Amino acid sequence: MRGKRGEGGPVGSRLHLAVALQATEVFRAKHWAGLVREAEDAKLDFVTFDDSLDGRPGLDAVLTAARIAPLTSRIGLVPTAVVTHTEPFHVSKAIATLDYVSKGRAGVELTVAPEPATARHFGRRDDLTDLWDEAADYVTVLRGLWDSWEDDAEIRDVATGRFIDREKLHYLDFEGRWFSVRGPSITPRPPQGHPPVSATEPVGDVVFSDDPLAGGLVFRDVDATTPVDRLIAWHEEGFAGFRLHGDLAHVTGTLVPELQRRGLFRTEYEHATLRGHLGLTRPANQFA
Repeated sequence: MRGKRGEGGPVGSRLHLAVALQATEVFRAKHWAGLVREAEDAKLDFVTFDDSLDGRPGLDAVLTAARIAPLTSRIGLVPTAVVTHTEPFHVSKAIATLDYVSKGRAGVELTVAPEPATARHFGRRDDLTDLWDEAADYVTVLRGLWDSWEDDAEIRDVATGRFIDREKLHYLDFEGRWFSVRGPSITPRPPQGHPPVSATEPVGDVVFSDDPLAGGLVFRDVDATTPVDRLIAWHEEGFAGFRLHGDLAHVTGTLVPELQRRGLFRTEYEHATLRGHLGLTRPANQFA
């Protein structure tokens, strides 16, 4: 149960914990799976998978999360999507698929790519201004596409040969500065309705920020070895939780047990979905 929020933070409530994975064996799915399982054993809210388009070697974040999903059962899986050079229709489909594969544990972290060198990989645009305004439109399109199927649009009636109720599929008809997307999606509405969207700017459900008063649930990026008392003080200032970078063994073996001892972190998962872990309700369909 959440405490009341005053000028500071949610006093008396449990804090949330996520970890940014940094795999040393980048191309080995077994290694990634081991890291995520360790984080899940510690009951963390979610893990994030980094990604970029700047030429650094690495695996695709969404595909990595999809590979790990069947090997885990409760922890949230949040891959990065670079919105500057990708299409929201494709990302919406990929994250909806991940939500199905993980049975409601998918999220997505949006980031931008302001570097001209990255743009030259694609050769499609020179205008790299207002990228976070573009990201805000991106979120609108993602949610609209996820809602373009009503929850009961699927019929799957073998006897009549009807698969969907066409009256429950909706055109998005989004027209903006960067996108023109008609829809509907080709993937049914995700189990969570809207998989949680996160970013370093307040464009989604979770904000990674040093400002406890930013919009959405505010997570602060901190080193994994940050003292527990410092985390608690920040939590009382208004941070909903923390994304931890660095020594995963310290997080799972030292930090989490101490927070659990103080009654500030779960000892068992209480929900099956990422939205549930974060205290977010399943949103109504905007078209229904």
